[in-house]
Parts: sequence; C-alpha cells; structure tokens
Amino acid sequence: MAEHRADAAEQRKSVVVVGSGFTGFECARSLARLLRRHDAPVDVTIISPIDYMLYTPLLPDVAGGVVDARFVTVPLAGTLKGVRAVRGHVDSVDLDARTLAFTDPERRSLSTSWDRLVLTPGSVTRLFDIPGLAENARGLKSTAEALYLRDHVLEQFELACLDGDGTQAQARRTIVVVGASYSGTELVAQLRALADAAASQMNFDPQSVRFVLLDLAKQVMPEVGEKLGESAMRVLRRRGIDVRLGTTLKEVHPDHVVLSDDSVIGTRTVAWVTGVTASPLIETLQLPTEKGRLKVQTDLQVPGHPDVFAAGDAAAVPDLTQPGKVTPPTAQHATRQGKTLAHNVAASLGYGTKKQYKHRNMGLVVDLGPRYAVANPLNVHLSGLPAKLVTRGYHLYAIPRLVNRWAVALAYLTDAVFARTVVSIGLSSEDDASFAAAEGIPMPRND
Repeated sequence: MAEHRADAAEQRKSVVVVGSGFTGFECARSLARLLRRHDAPVDVTIISPIDYMLYTPLLPDVAGGVVDARFVTVPLAGTLKGVRAVRGHVDSVDLDARTLAFTDPERRSLSTSWDRLVLTPGSVTRLFDIPGLAENARGLKSTAEALYLRDHVLEQFELACLDGDGTQAQARRTIVVVGASYSGTELVAQLRALADAAASQMNFDPQSVRFVLLDLAKQVMPEVGEKLGESAMRVLRRRGIDVRLGTTLKEVHPDHVVLSDDSVIGTRTVAWVTGVTASPLIETLQLPTEKGRLKVQTDLQVPGHPDVFAAGDAAAVPDLTQPGKVTPPTAQHATRQGKTLAHNVAASLGYGTKKQYKHRNMGLVVDLGPRYAVANPLNVHLSGLPAKLVTRGYHLYAIPRLVNRWAVALAYLTDAVFARTVVSIGLSSEDDASFAAAEGIPMPRND
C-alpha cells in the first residue's frame, strides 16, 4: 500500500501559472475544473505578487469615488477551488531545468519546479524618457494608484480653498491626464464628476477646476471607431474638458508640466494612462518577442517549448480573424485566452485535444461619467443612456464573482441616487502609488 502511494506521488504532475490577471486567473480556474472532471493527478499553482485578480476596467470608477477598491478585487483564496495560491514576484525562469525563482513578500528568494508552465505575467505601465515623469506622475494599473489619485485630487481641492495665492490655487485645481484611449478617457470623465461633487460640497465654483486631456493620436478613443470617438469628444468638451490631440508631455515638474508644443500648465496632478508594455519577466527569458511581447503559436504554446504556454498582455497571440496581426491587450481577449490556455494545458497532459485561439471582437464599452457612455457591442453603435446600461450591465456580467457583482451593483445604485462621497481617507501614499511599487516589483534589500 505504501509502495502504491509512492508511485502515485511520482506520477503527479505540476502546473504553475505565473500571474493572477484576467488570463492567469481564468486559466487556473478553468484548468482546475477540467482536471477535477477527470480526477487527474495534477497540482495547479498560481504565483502572483498580489493575492487577488484585479478587475482593471473599473479602476476609473475607484479613482472617481463611485466604487470601493475592495469591490474590484477578486480574492484567489476561496475563489480558485483546487488551486494553490502563492504570493510572490517571479524573477526568473529556467526552461531547461523546469524551475522558476520568485521573491515572497518578505523578500526571501524561493524556487519551485513545474511540468507545465503558463506565463501570464501581464503588463506594466509603458513609460517614456520624459524628465520628471516617473517621479511626479502616477498611473492607473492598481488599486493603490486609483486610491491615491482620488485622495490626492480631493486634498488639492481642500488646499486650494486655503491658498491665498490665486496661481497656486489654480494649479491645485488643474488635472492633466495623458492618454485619450478608453482608460484615460474614462478616468478624466470620472474625475470630472468627482470634482463637480467636491465643488458642491466644498462650496467652490466647479468651473474653476480645469481638466486637460492629452494624446498624440488624432482621435479620442480610436478603439471604438470614428463615429463613437466623435460622440465621446463632444461629451468631454461639453463637460469643460480641454482635449489636446497631437500633444503630449515634454517635462513634468512638481507644480507644472511642459507640453510638446512648449506651452506650460500649472498643475499638481498628472495621470499617465498611455498604454502598457509586457512584464519585465519576458525580457529575461531570451525567447523571440514581437514588440516586447512573447511570441506564441495559435494554440498559445511557446515555439520550441511544448511544455510552456503564454497568453494575455505579455504574449503576441496571433489574431486568426486578422492574419498578420496579434490580438490587442484587452480584458476581453485576456479572459478568453485564459480559457483556451486551460483547455490546451489539460490536453498536453492527456486530457482532451488542443484547439487554436480564435475569437471574434465583441466590441468595447466606455463609461463617460454620469448618464453617458459609448459602446459598440457586436458592432452596434450606442451612446448616451442606452450605452450606459450596456456598459454597466457588461461589467456586472464580466466580474467573476457573485459577491463583487452584488457590491458593484449597489455602488452603481448609490451613485445614481445620492451625491458622491467626498473624503480623502489616505489609504494609499505617494510611495505606494509609484509606478514600481504599484506594479508589484520588489525593491532591493538594504541588508
């Protein structure tokens, strides 16, 4: 009997999933379900710097004070049944030895082995060599960044009410958002709504709050098409947002920014929401990449490594609906790639057959603040209240946990009936919201 147990232990396989974003979370969850059906002797482990899956599309709502940060985090514990969750930042992978090294929250160096490796480390904010950017701007890739932006904006409004210097007060009431894609556009719209609520409750003129949205592109939100992009532009301008296309930052200082056209804007708040780039882990693998993303086959396998799979923001997944192109780094693709990953990893272990990743674009939804949104579900162009209903309905459907859906639905209802809560709680410091800290990159030890 003891010999039988030893043989069974030797036959057990291990699958390690790196990253708990949309792709890694969905892969681990779906894979565990598939393996349970076959009573397969396979252990599934997910390693991530955080112990939750972050529903990033609602971060603008967190920054705008609509949704609590807890509601957009789906805990790994209790949600991923049959999956071992390990808190750590993966530093390196040895493909030949089938091991990987990671750093835990106490900065201890640990390692683990694997029979199948799933690389879904996600992405980090794409930064450029702009003087002062990393020190004086903040992104929107984590709850820490979203909470910091909300608290910082409200604190600046409070300080502006006390500031006797009109120029300094105006700088405190000026918010610069860089990036007119859907994330940046949603952020500026939600911060505008937060500013209006703050002006009403703090008794200052809402028109004194200035918003500037910058982007080098020729159109706001090119992802949704020209028609909806123009509709969004009209809404932004109607709400007093100064949209400057073909323009970006040249320098960022603590109390002002210099734009690419050499104009100067006094501001204490700069949000950098210009896009993402693959996790730094990808560079350490020394494998072929495409625009920084790891090259994979249509079945999401890494070429030349049949036991290694990758998908999500960190992988250049071929788009079979548009030959020659790769799928964009969106939550929609990430979730569906996670399901395909699970299916193909299970198939590589002898449970089922592999399939190619192919997904038709279902459209995008963009929330533009109170009573307005734009959306193109199944290529049907919507704007205004109908788009608002579709947008919020989609998010409630897409969040992968009933408790979170319930909480977000109540937050939406509260926002529709009551004024937004205007309070700077101080849950996230300026250091917490720095680009490196917010993205879970461990800092060097001072030993």
